[in-house]
Amino acid sequence: MLEITAAQRRSLRSRAHSLNPVVSISQNGLTETVLKEIGVCLNSHELIKIRVYNDDRDERDRYLREICDQLEAAPVQHIGKLLVVWRPAPEDAAPAKPRPVLRRRAEPRKTKRSHQG
Repeated sequence: MLEITAAQRRSLRSRAHSLNPVVSISQNGLTETVLKEIGVCLNSHELIKIRVYNDDRDERDRYLREICDQLEAAPVQHIGKLLVVWRPAPEDAAPAKPRPVLRRRAEPRKTKRSHQG
């Protein structure tokens, strides 16, 4: 399991706040296929959220430990049914290109004068 400092954990939690879960663990539990998908997502995103459809908190804690142990990742946060996990991108991976921000052109404002006529 990868260890991180409290400051790193705080920073990663704030970055993860706006993320949506990219992997779900359902009634079949933490299977090899799910672990492989989590590894792929960590390689491409570094910081991910995982949704666990299980009401047992101890089971979710076990999933978090197992994911971090097997994938050499760091547990960032376990809040409710969401797990946040971080692993730095492999050194041989190409840096991700930032996506361009697409903005819609503002509509002209409608005033009382434009409605009279």
